[in-house]
Amino acid sequence: MNDYYVYILASKKHGTLYVGVTNNLLRRIHEHQNDLIEGFTKKYHIHTLVYYEQYDDIECAILREKRIKTWKRQWKVELIENENPEWNDLYPSLL
Repeated sequence: MNDYYVYILASKKHGTLYVGVTNNLLRRIHEHQNDLIEGFTKKYHIHTLVYYEQYDDIECAILREKRIKTWKRQWKVELIENENPEWNDLYPSLL
């Protein structure tokens, strides 16, 4: 059985947000934080893992990612703050 993750990165508290999906959260966040991936997160310095959800079905994870991406910004902020009100970087807790 595989695990899949929907995650939200932020540039800072209430900063620019990025929503993604992966099958290896540790590797993917490491790549984002070290600018190993060209694109949006590198360009806008979006490195802080502020939220994630775990799934055992890739289709469910992809559907959730797509839904969150269509949300208004305030809904994403509320989702983050319900679980992580201080917008702490959750990456160290995964190690």
